[in-house]
Amino acid sequence: QHTAALPTRARPTAVFRLNMNTMKNPLLLRCRATLLLLIGLTLVPLSRGSEPQPLKIVATFSILADMTREVAGDAAVVSSLVGPNADAHAFEPTAASIKQVASADLLIVNGLGFEHWLNRLLRISGFKGTLVVATQGIEPRRLGGMPDPHAWLSLVKAQVYVSNLQKALTLAAPSHAAAIQARAAQYLQKINELDARTKDRLQAIPPDQRRLITSHDAFGYLADELGLTILSPQGWKTNSEPSAGQVAKVIRQIRAQKAQAVFIENISDPRLIQQIAAESGARVGGMLYSDALSALGGPADSYLKLMAHNLDAIEKAFRPQKEQAK
Repeated sequence: QHTAALPTRARPTAVFRLNMNTMKNPLLLRCRATLLLLIGLTLVPLSRGSEPQPLKIVATFSILADMTREVAGDAAVVSSLVGPNADAHAFEPTAASIKQVASADLLIVNGLGFEHWLNRLLRISGFKGTLVVATQGIEPRRLGGMPDPHAWLSLVKAQVYVSNLQKALTLAAPSHAAAIQARAAQYLQKINELDARTKDRLQAIPPDQRRLITSHDAFGYLADELGLTILSPQGWKTNSEPSAGQVAKVIRQIRAQKAQAVFIENISDPRLIQQIAAESGARVGGMLYSDALSALGGPADSYLKLMAHNLDAIEKAFRPQKEQAK
């Protein structure tokens, strides 16, 4: 400010004298060079710091984390509290997960009562970021007044998840809005294409033959949309074992309704389903992925691969055994 107040003729004279003195004095020349270097080093981190940093996002389980990564792209670094092949119903907060949530910009949750441990985790972590409920706007299935949280297992409901994620991420990272919108549109197209292919393939299966058994009752939304009948010895949660009476009831239903196959789930103990298959005479149709992705490199290490694997396995189980051998 003082320089700007000087007379216009005084400025070049002062600079000229400084330059002449500097050229005559090696010590001043070295000091000037050092000063310019320090100024340059100071400006570099300032320019880098002005670039927006990726959001730090935590999703409660692996499927939701994968969906978030698909929409966010470079706008975020995404991690999950409950990893592949792990049961979110049985999750208990740890010191590491508390720290993970405390440092997050966004916490993505399923909602509909799926994360029964959520309020406790929010309280003890002191989370100060933005809470995003991925099922916002979904009308849930109900049993005994309780909502079924497994809406992601419907390809139709999954589109609501993607829409909610797009809105939340756009608000949190407005400089990435165009890229987020484009990624969400591409993702929705892939989900729609898989949904259409699945419905076309199931048209050849008579509705009264679309019966199967799963470990716990996670596939209700899918059953409603595809006209499936699904029996499960456990309810929506896996944190309690079914009674002997419940198991016996399922076995009687299998025999009476002539269910095609029983399926093991990746998050469940396979012994229960194996027992039911042995006592009912139904065949084991393979593995279904319900509440968690497979490990990286496995058959269901992304949401789209999980749904494609499950739908392929179910459709194959409905075919006559001679066709399955082909």
